[in-house]
Amino acid sequence: MKLQKPKGTQDILPAESAKWQYVEGFAREIFKRYNYAEVRTPIFEHYEVISRSVGDTTDIVTKEMYDFYDKGERHITLRPEGTAPVVRSYVENKLFAPEVQKPSKFYYMGPMFRYERPQAGRLRQFHQIGVECFGSSNPATDVETIAMAAHFLKAIGVQGVKLHLNTLGNPESRAAYRQALIDYLTPMKDSLSKDSKRRLEENPLRVLDSKEKEDKAAVENAPSILDYLDEESQAHFDAVRQMLKNLGVDYIIDTNMVRGLDYYNHTIFEFITEIEGNELTVCAGGRYDGLIAYFGGPETAGFGFGLGVERLLLVLEKQGVALPIENALDVYIAVLGEGANIKALELVQALRQQGFKAERDYLNRKLKAQFKSADVFAAKTLITLGESEVESGRVKVKNNQTREEIEVSLESISQNFTEVFEKLGF
Repeated sequence: MKLQKPKGTQDILPAESAKWQYVEGFAREIFKRYNYAEVRTPIFEHYEVISRSVGDTTDIVTKEMYDFYDKGERHITLRPEGTAPVVRSYVENKLFAPEVQKPSKFYYMGPMFRYERPQAGRLRQFHQIGVECFGSSNPATDVETIAMAAHFLKAIGVQGVKLHLNTLGNPESRAAYRQALIDYLTPMKDSLSKDSKRRLEENPLRVLDSKEKEDKAAVENAPSILDYLDEESQAHFDAVRQMLKNLGVDYIIDTNMVRGLDYYNHTIFEFITEIEGNELTVCAGGRYDGLIAYFGGPETAGFGFGLGVERLLLVLEKQGVALPIENALDVYIAVLGEGANIKALELVQALRQQGFKAERDYLNRKLKAQFKSADVFAAKTLITLGESEVESGRVKVKNNQTREEIEVSLESISQNFTEVFEKLGF
C-alpha cells in the first residue's frame, strides 16, 4: 500500500506555512487591539457537546461529523466548528464567575473536521480562526465584532468584500416566522429538493439557504423574517444598523441568509467576496444568547464569528495579494575545510543568539555550491570562513546584493554583529 495523506487533507509545506503564520500573527495582532485573549480547546469533544448545540438536524451532525466510540465506549467527535467547544470550556471552567471581567472575549485558531466532498478552499481537515464574546447583549457588541472582522479583512488585503446582514429575532419572533415559512412552503413541498423536504419538517429556515435550483425558485417569494420581528427584535436590529452606519460600515440586508447552525438569534452576518464569478463567504457569525444556558451555565449573551484560513488564503491568492513574507537569511557562512568546522558552529550560534537569522554549510561542498545556497536563501550577508581566517581571527563579510565587503574580527561578529550589519547598509 502506498502511504499518502487521507482524502480531504493537505500537507502545509514550509513555503506555504509562512503564509499561514503571517495570517495567524496578523489576526492575533488585530484581536489584541480589541482586548481578545486566546483559548485552546481539545481537538475532540464528547459527541453531545456538538450535537446538542449545533442542532441534531443540521447537515454537520446528520452527515459530516467524524464521530467514533473510544476504548472506554465514550461517544467522541472531532470538532467540526469552534463555538460549541469554547462555550463548553467557558461553562466548565466557570468563567462566568462574578470576579471575572465582563464581557469575556476569546479567540481561537486551529483544525476542524467535517466529512464532506473536498473542493478548493474546503477540506475535510480545515482550519478556522474565530472569536467569541460572552456577557454583553448590547447591540454595540454585535457591531464592534463585525467591525473587527471588517478591520481584519481590509487590513490583510481582501478586496471587494460586502457585508450581508440579517436578523433571526428573538425566540418568539423566530417561532412566528418558522410557522409562516412552513405555511408558505408546504403547498410546494413536492417541488423541493430531497434535503429541503426533510428540512421543511425539521428546520424550515434552512430551506432559505439551499443552493439547489428548485429550492431557490421556491423561496423567491417567501415571507421575510423582517415582517415577523416583535418590538424587542426590531429595536435590536435597528440599533445594529444605525451603529454600522455611524462607523461607516456598508452592508446589504439579505433576508435569505440564515446561517447553518441552530444556535443563532438576532444579528447574523457574512462577509462575501466574488472570485471568478462565484460568491465566496470569507467570514461569518452572529449572536447566540441561549447557548451558554443550554450548556448549564447562567443566562449569558454571546456573539462571535469564524473564518476559514484555507479559504482566506485562496481568496488572497486569486486576488493577487502578495503577503509580505520575510524568508531571507541575514547571514550565510560558507565553510572551507575541516579546520573551520568548529569555529563555524560557534559563529552561527553566536549570530542566532544576537537575534540574526543565520545558516552555515554542513556538507563540505565546494565554495561555488555554497554561494549558490546563499543566493537560494536570499542571504543578505555572506561570510567565507576557512582555516586561515580561523588562525588570523579576521574574516571578510560581504553584502550579498551590492558585493561590498568589509574585514572584521571574528570577535566582533560574535559580540556585536549589529554594527557590522549596519556598516554594510542594513
